[in-house]
Amino acid sequence: MKFFPAEFEARWVKQWSDEGLFQKTYEQKGVTDENKMYLLYAFAYPSGSGLHVGHVEPVTALDILARYYRSIGKKVFFPVGWDAFGLPAENYAVKTGVHPAKTTAQAIENFSRQIKQIGVSYDWATEVATCHPGYYKWTQWLFLQMYKKGLAYKKKAPVNWCPSCQTVLANEQVVEGACERCGHDVIQKEMEQWFFKITEYKDELISGLDKVDWPKATKQQQLNWIGRKNGINITYDIENIHDTITCFTTRPDTNFGATFIVLAPEHLIVQNLIAGKYANIVSELQKKEVAKYFQQALKKTEEERKSEGKKKTGVFTGLYAMNNLNGKEMPVWVSDFVLAGFGTGAVVGVPGHDKRDFQFAATFGLPVVRVVSEQGNIGPISSEEQVQEDEGIMVNSDFLNTLDVHTAKEKIMDYLEEKGWGKRVTTYNLRDWLISRQRYWGAPIPIVYDPEEKPHPVKIEHLPWMLPTDVDFKPTGESPLRLSKEFKDRVEKLYGKGWRPEYDTMDTFVDSSWYYLRYCDPRNEKEFSQKDHLKRWMPVDFYMIGPEHIVLHLLYSRFFTKFLRDEGYFETDEPFSMMRHQGMILGSNNRKMSKSKGNVINPDDIIEEYGADTLRMYEMFMGPIDADKPWSPKSVQGPYRFLKRVWKLYQEVRVTSDKLQGEGNEELVMKLNKTIQKVGDDIKELKFNTAIAAMMEFLNEWEKARNVNSVTCSVEDAKKFLKILSPFAPFLRDTITISVDAPEEQVIQKAQESEKIKKYIGGGKYKKTIYVPGKILNIIIS
Repeated sequence: MKFFPAEFEARWVKQWSDEGLFQKTYEQKGVTDENKMYLLYAFAYPSGSGLHVGHVEPVTALDILARYYRSIGKKVFFPVGWDAFGLPAENYAVKTGVHPAKTTAQAIENFSRQIKQIGVSYDWATEVATCHPGYYKWTQWLFLQMYKKGLAYKKKAPVNWCPSCQTVLANEQVVEGACERCGHDVIQKEMEQWFFKITEYKDELISGLDKVDWPKATKQQQLNWIGRKNGINITYDIENIHDTITCFTTRPDTNFGATFIVLAPEHLIVQNLIAGKYANIVSELQKKEVAKYFQQALKKTEEERKSEGKKKTGVFTGLYAMNNLNGKEMPVWVSDFVLAGFGTGAVVGVPGHDKRDFQFAATFGLPVVRVVSEQGNIGPISSEEQVQEDEGIMVNSDFLNTLDVHTAKEKIMDYLEEKGWGKRVTTYNLRDWLISRQRYWGAPIPIVYDPEEKPHPVKIEHLPWMLPTDVDFKPTGESPLRLSKEFKDRVEKLYGKGWRPEYDTMDTFVDSSWYYLRYCDPRNEKEFSQKDHLKRWMPVDFYMIGPEHIVLHLLYSRFFTKFLRDEGYFETDEPFSMMRHQGMILGSNNRKMSKSKGNVINPDDIIEEYGADTLRMYEMFMGPIDADKPWSPKSVQGPYRFLKRVWKLYQEVRVTSDKLQGEGNEELVMKLNKTIQKVGDDIKELKFNTAIAAMMEFLNEWEKARNVNSVTCSVEDAKKFLKILSPFAPFLRDTITISVDAPEEQVIQKAQESEKIKKYIGGGKYKKTIYVPGKILNIIIS
């Protein structure tokens, strides 16, 4: 039998599907914390271009784990679904006029075909898609539960607005001041928006990280985003007026070196100044300059303001504040590097000990004072490299002199509180989650408004609150749902004349923040999941997700989990017990694969030439799973040759022998056993490349023993090697060798003796057999 993967792989794909292998595993009984293995891949967006080889890497890694854990008796749960709402399908619809529902369905069909072709043993009975009413019904139900608890609310807020896409963008969708989808400049716009109150769980989102096995860098990014800081609010009097400025700082020990204050353009003091409140001390020219700067700041996104680096801009307000510690006046400036939503919207400048403050002081010629010495250095600070931000001893600081910075920090906070000039506080960078989107292809927010514009929740019996179809989904500046006659008529029919629907749809992050829960009971139409199913499978035991999703998706999923725990649906605190990130498969010139760069490798092409087993083996052999790796067309041939050699050896195995043949067989058996041990250990540690290397090394030894001493494996020992190879190359399935002239009874008996077939027919129980002499035997098990 020659090695032609294309001939047998397609047959196995069809047969596995027909037999329903690995299906409805969410209904497994006897699941315990000790024997369960819930494996999860990040919710996939089904793009119209289909899979590329970069997508193959993480699903293959998880499939290897699934097949391995099944082989050692674990109750494996390996579900699949689609993050199907979102901008790409809608933008494509705008260009082509083809409805997003149609293109999304076609994309899902293509993705499913490709994944099955690769041999991924998903439980397809769990398949869900966020655009299906049976799914978004429960997304809307979750919104209503949040609304009842006061965790979903509406308010006016400045948002990132893309004039081209005509929609609100989350911060992470703005790249260098431009929309990540279309590249158009993003502006700030104030609108009524719906929010989820994620800040209600801010402290638990920090403490919960101690309970999970995640990469250290991932945990740190979560902590950075939440941004909890312990410090003090210091209040400064403004000279000649009866207003004050409060600044938050984590380094009050350096306040003797404070030489200026900077306000965000949106700060109340700035707005009062522009309105003319301080006309007696601020000149008309000064007021006009501040007003002009304010208008310029409005054109910048928050991300632009945060990422401008050393380039600082600003305008002097004409106001001065008093530093109570040293009795010196500090000029008050306005600059857009200070954000109104962080801290108090005001920053006290200590340029000798903060590089950002030094950059501002250097730009505008403001004084720099040293108050912390470094290894005895008490000289002036004249360059950014000399700015002392770390450990040191206090100098030029009155009663703090000679103290280390930690001791000085506590002492100055006590002093400021005693004087009534400050108050210890804890602040957070985390802000509530803006979920409103003025787009069509998303789950409608289940809120209706009475004639007085008071919001009301959609009644539970009206869920799913269907996305209307009679709309022109092209962006107009407002939600396309406003154009739906059916939507408006539906509301008036159900709730009364003069009532109207909420026209915004939900951020697609909402859909993907709870999908792992729906998998546990995917066909339940009465509730999002039965409690016993949630108890059976949650938390997820292992989550594979790309590094691009490690901040917001994880925060939002953790928020949903903690909320539902508090509602009594389960006891799980954290959704994902263990998580790792796959690296990137790079295209030509070591660049990220993308359609625009023309360097995408389609897995269909590789499978057609070499087979799916080769593709799987190559991607796992390229290097560590978490490393970025360049694709090499020539290197694919290595795993192909390896599998071809395995195939050839198995055709030579003497099926009647019970033991290894020839001299030196004990040594080969010993090497086989060591290989089995190593492969199992490496799979559990995600060291797939070294597991493959070990199998390649054993094959070399096997071939050497055969050629030198005519040693060949028995059927049973050969099967042991095939068993450790099968998670990586599942299409090399069990075969038996028998004469084409053998009677049907002998063929069936020989098949029943196969360990692989025993697994499916149990104690010999099956419905019937269909035997085509000399060609194929089908065993019907149900």
